[in-house]
Amino acid sequence: MKAPIFVKIKDEDNVAIAVHEIKKGTEIMEGVTARHDIPQAHKIALCDIPKDQPVIRYGVVLGYAIEDIKQGDWINEFMLHLPTPPDVDNMTFATNLVTELPDPPVTTWEGYVNPWGGPAGTRNILGISTTVQCVTGVLNVAVDRMKKELLPKYPNVDDIVPINHAYGCGVAINAPEAKVPIRALRNLSKHPNFGGQLMVVGLGCEKFTVEMLCEEADITPENVIILQEKKGFDDMVNALMEMADKKLAILNERKRQTLPLSDLLIGMQCGGSDAFSGVTANPSAGYASDMLVKGGATVMFSEVTEVRDGVYLLAERCVNEEVGKKLAAEMKWYDNYLAEGEVDRSANPTPGNKKGGLANIVEKAMGSIAKSGTSPIVEVLSPAEKPSKKGLIYAATPASDIVCGPCQLASGIGLQVFMTGRGTPYGLAIAPVIKVCSRNEMKEQWPDLIDINAGPVATGEATIADIGTQLFMEIIDVASGRKKSFAEKYKLHNDLCIFNPAPIT
Repeated sequence: MKAPIFVKIKDEDNVAIAVHEIKKGTEIMEGVTARHDIPQAHKIALCDIPKDQPVIRYGVVLGYAIEDIKQGDWINEFMLHLPTPPDVDNMTFATNLVTELPDPPVTTWEGYVNPWGGPAGTRNILGISTTVQCVTGVLNVAVDRMKKELLPKYPNVDDIVPINHAYGCGVAINAPEAKVPIRALRNLSKHPNFGGQLMVVGLGCEKFTVEMLCEEADITPENVIILQEKKGFDDMVNALMEMADKKLAILNERKRQTLPLSDLLIGMQCGGSDAFSGVTANPSAGYASDMLVKGGATVMFSEVTEVRDGVYLLAERCVNEEVGKKLAAEMKWYDNYLAEGEVDRSANPTPGNKKGGLANIVEKAMGSIAKSGTSPIVEVLSPAEKPSKKGLIYAATPASDIVCGPCQLASGIGLQVFMTGRGTPYGLAIAPVIKVCSRNEMKEQWPDLIDINAGPVATGEATIADIGTQLFMEIIDVASGRKKSFAEKYKLHNDLCIFNPAPIT
């Protein structure tokens, strides 16, 4: 079969994207000849588009032509006016509830039962929570020693991870939106991968106190160390080592068990996106998501600015009005948050996104939504909230990779699937990250960083179902500890950037 030259999504689209670079003068279909060199993943006009008329991809209006566009022209970010964002006050809910989902190949996995309740763990980690950035230096020295001197004694423990962050002091701790970082840090302290073992390090004079981080019953000498109460550096490190040794001994007794998919919570995120992300990688992730949901698992997708222009499509998938209204409220909160900074959702696309063929945030959003599959949305969460339902969940987080990730971790994900078109070595210390690329060229460029290549979907060598099923099995194998993703293998761990929309003093 001849490899396709371009990809057109919907019949009504008046643009298509180039599978590979299209040279000027190439006839891509009868009557349509490229009038310029069209870079890979960029758009070519399939017909004349007069000034102020819509440019359509995914069956939606990406924007309006700033000047006349001729058939065969290369269309880029400089040629479109951004449309008005969808109104969130008059959306319809529960009108597109798909129940026919693909069957998962397996319905069990091997995980760690969570002593705190909720989703099971995919890893067995000693997590060390902190109340303030000031303790980071001492804690990092201690953790280095723990990994060298203690961890080898406990072969059933995967890692020791300090929850270092920039919050805790110099912050408006009583501001209304301080609830967001406080909630995130509280939830992170009891992540499913920490096996019921709480270890907290505070300084002693910070605004974010131990009492704000922990339940009263958990504030004991067995769980909490305050550095200002110790007699110098050696005493601090020795106390941390002693507490960690006791916690590690308990964690070392944990064993994986065969569990139903209903005990699995997966996060979906994308970053370094290109115009193929919404054609190959994200739809494949969406297919895997539908399989997981069909099997009883919970799947979370996020990124407010990257769904904002397609939010009405998500509203139709909300199971009821209550869920739909929470979706609308989260969109309005974020609209106001951006407006206070004198920007809007158009601040989102990066230079790399645009180089990868994404003209604006509308095009990026329509591709981003594809990672959610087709399942009904059973719940909408504010940033870093824990889910109360099982199924497909929308978590309203920032789109920034390094902020979205910690928000999803705070919500309890045991594994994240990360789609990319341009490539990123992003990873998380608390949970494994599976990397899915949108193009064959990306896999060829980074063969030892990309776990799953969705590029064959664009070239006609595989279907979305093929790659989606491959990804589903990768998720099960990595979650079960039978495999490590490349990011986990190489310990590619980004800093934990906790979302703090409250003022810093």
